[in-house]
Amino acid sequence: MSNSPTRPLPTLSQAAAKLAAEAAEAKAREMGIDFNIALVDSTLHLLHFTRMPTAKLTSISIAIDKAFTAAGHRLPTSNYTNSPAAKNFVPGGAAYGIHNSNGGRFTLIGGGIPIVVDKVVVGAIGVSTGTPAQDEEVAKAGVDAVERWVKRGEGAKL
Repeated sequence: MSNSPTRPLPTLSQAAAKLAAEAAEAKAREMGIDFNIALVDSTLHLLHFTRMPTAKLTSISIAIDKAFTAAGHRLPTSNYTNSPAAKNFVPGGAAYGIHNSNGGRFTLIGGGIPIVVDKVVVGAIGVSTGTPAQDEEVAKAGVDAVERWVKRGEGAKL
């Protein structure tokens, strides 16, 4: 165990972010829907953004906020509406109002998924324009691409 006052923070690389965005775009084209696709690193800062031609303008910040929330809480944003714990985030729930935190950036809308390498969240992808389920499907394509890249050994040093 080190006595160092600092520790390295593994983070998503620009190359991995682009790879994820390309895979998400391919899934979007397969679905016939244009999406906004955002990737943040482990420090929650925007690393890469793609706005497909007809993606909703009002979904730009939503995609970024989904990635921010997924990386920051290290959970898919769909957990806040589609899990047993979701009851905590509705009126009367123990965590109701969390969506107002972080300057209103915390989102409960599905479509944000953390990217995990060696059990560490290195970043996240957030997708918006479709339904939350469609957004999550496109985001998952991006996450899967990074996971495959790491398994092949090409992205082991994200």
